[in-house]
Amino acid sequence: MNVQLHHVVADVTGATGLKIIRAIVAGERDPAQLAQHRERQCKNPVETIEVALRGHYRDEHVFALTQAVQNYDFCHIQVAACDQRIEDVLARLRSVSAAPAAPLPKPARRTRASANGFAFDVRAALYSVLGLDATQINGIGPYLALKLVAECGTDMTRWPSAKHFTSWLCLAPGNKISGGKVLSSRTRRSGSRAAAALRLAATTVGKTDTALGAFYRRLSARTGKAKAVTATARKIAVLFYNALRHGMQYQDPGASYYEERYRQRVLDGLRRRASSLGYTLQQQPMTL
Repeated sequence: MNVQLHHVVADVTGATGLKIIRAIVAGERDPAQLAQHRERQCKNPVETIEVALRGHYRDEHVFALTQAVQNYDFCHIQVAACDQRIEDVLARLRSVSAAPAAPLPKPARRTRASANGFAFDVRAALYSVLGLDATQINGIGPYLALKLVAECGTDMTRWPSAKHFTSWLCLAPGNKISGGKVLSSRTRRSGSRAAAALRLAATTVGKTDTALGAFYRRLSARTGKAKAVTATARKIAVLFYNALRHGMQYQDPGASYYEERYRQRVLDGLRRRASSLGYTLQQQPMTL
């Protein structure tokens, strides 16, 4: 079945693609009739789609396509059942949690609706359970917040401090010392799904114009991407811990704020170094 549907439709599992595929499975073979299933959102015209659907519809290929469609539908049913189960669990947790005092704040970032997203509002459900919006933290979206709650729970008192929490996630540097000499400070390997999700979030936030993004880029240039990912993931984990444990609200100061703080730290270090050598550091006026 040498049809070229994927060349004229951006997503074969979209509205146009699925309608055409289901029509083929139902027995339709006329390219002109199949092209009439085009939705308005499709960029290619009916004539182009019709040409792409001309081919040899062999029985064994149509049989394989039929099984693929059945598997696709079955997976959608299973995913919907999982979404319903997650929603039910969050509803039970909401029934034993105190209602938030303030309404749900506006999203910190604009995100496009995903076709593979949850069937319910995860952010609102988590807010009613936690009493705060964890997605206000850069790098944490509804899916990551849900995964962290699923892996760590809502009672953060099990970890006395953020250092214990990051050590449990294997995001804290090691401390192997013998005879006063540091042998290794590498982080331990971990199969934690929460740590893996935090590392992925760190990679994503490194591309943003935020304080965490500036931290990631500066550390990546100095020590490499692997260490930058771990350090940024640890920062996100600390912010998540402090939000749940102490109710701290996160306000992103922006990349420029972080860069200015870094510049001031460098200048303070240079001043101390110059003072120890008996010199005074002075700023020269800029000339155009």
